[in-house]
Amino acid sequence: MSTPPGIGIIGGGASAVCLLDSLSRGPRAPEAVTVFDPSPHLWRGRAYQPDSSALRVNAPPEDMTVRADGPEHFIGWLSARQAVLGDTTDHTDPLSGIPFPPRSLYGDYLEQSARGALGRLASRGCRIRLVREAVTDLVPDGGTLTAVTSTGDRYALAHAVLCVGTGVPADPHGLAGAPGFVADPYPVARRLDGIGAQDRVVVVGSGLTAVDVVLSLAAGGHQGSVVLASRRGVLPSVRQQPLEHALRHFTAERFRSMAARGETCTLGQAVALMEAELTDAGSSMAAVDREISAVAAEKPLDRLRRQLGSVRDRDPGLRILQRAVPDTGPDIWTLLPEADRVAVLRRHYRTIMSLCCPMPPSSAEILLGRAEKGLLEFSGGLERITARPGGGFDVCATGGTRRADVVVNAVNPPAHRVPPAADPLVSSLIRRGLATAHPRGGLHVDRATSGLVTDGVPSRRIHALGDLAAGSLFFTFGVPSLVDRAVDIAGAVLRQEDPAAGRRTGSVPAV
Repeated sequence: MSTPPGIGIIGGGASAVCLLDSLSRGPRAPEAVTVFDPSPHLWRGRAYQPDSSALRVNAPPEDMTVRADGPEHFIGWLSARQAVLGDTTDHTDPLSGIPFPPRSLYGDYLEQSARGALGRLASRGCRIRLVREAVTDLVPDGGTLTAVTSTGDRYALAHAVLCVGTGVPADPHGLAGAPGFVADPYPVARRLDGIGAQDRVVVVGSGLTAVDVVLSLAAGGHQGSVVLASRRGVLPSVRQQPLEHALRHFTAERFRSMAARGETCTLGQAVALMEAELTDAGSSMAAVDREISAVAAEKPLDRLRRQLGSVRDRDPGLRILQRAVPDTGPDIWTLLPEADRVAVLRRHYRTIMSLCCPMPPSSAEILLGRAEKGLLEFSGGLERITARPGGGFDVCATGGTRRADVVVNAVNPPAHRVPPAADPLVSSLIRRGLATAHPRGGLHVDRATSGLVTDGVPSRRIHALGDLAAGSLFFTFGVPSLVDRAVDIAGAVLRQEDPAAGRRTGSVPAV
């Protein structure tokens, strides 16, 4: 018996797991679910594959759960696992009191969550297929879609959700193939294994990926110099102790209601709402402004040291900002005038990423300790890196030129770019008129349903979850954002089912 057309999930990383969990707990199950992914580590994506235990998740457990209405789901899984295995390992950060488990352990959670969701779907009559191939084309076929894989196999689908994940780091200095150049640091256990204990290492970038490289080298006993080199030299902020605060003004519900009424919101109005939020919580916009100004004005080491000393700071301002921007960003972004969006991206994007994607205090302590021993430096104003004919590299920055034995590329994959592996599929969708490229990268999607938008009309058949939607929705990474959008997509798809007959509504357009 052939599997009936159902939902095709193209990609099997963390975003797919969030979607599966949401589908499995909906009011009814879809007829079928087909997951397409050729990765050797299904459900883990690039970030959570088996790797060094030195790499930890950067967010508290409630922000890592794949369950929309279950903030305790991940921490509950950790507790159950420890009870079953008798594992007494404590992953709690001593400064913040937040557990930050190893990234690979979180990958185990994703795997088990995916299996649990598939089991629930199967128990409700949903047919399950796992296709270990990439999808290279989607072809409209009457009332359905045909997914064509890299081997030419064809699968009938009623809906398709693009969960293609992130790309790989760019190579801005053209160093690919040069001896000693590490193009992508993950998995660090394998990619950094060849670095000598005394090698002089330059890490390109200063974000969370660069922090991972430093942590990995430190755990492996590296004693050579390490320099984090980037254009701005801005480190991630240091996460503070958790704060219980329910947003009252800067809320997704407020901005969704404005969108439903056809209203817009200027950047100035959004700032006023944030100011009201902070004032109600006993903070002020001035306190947040000081932290924003420090991103550019304060030396990286001074800022790192100061923020480590502020982990238990009683002012809630920064923590409210860190919660509000990822939670509400996609909802307010579509209401802003285009001029305001351009201003945010050009003037404030790096600052927002630094403040709203913080590192655990334990990671910051390691960085500070290495810096105070003279093993770690921070260099802004990076201009160029060239490979030397006899081996090694010349790194030219504002402070002069230095030699390096190894260059590790820790530039974050651009959230707005199409991952190279997904380019054949995305190109075919655009060519067939099923998708429109967004000028800021990725594809145009609808805020309410994440359906692909062409000629101003959202698709009811094809949706995008994750970085492909970054041009339209701004903040699309991070598990909370993935969960929120997964709920939107699952609801949009399941609303097209006929509750009485339990069958797809035949009047829905193909795309």
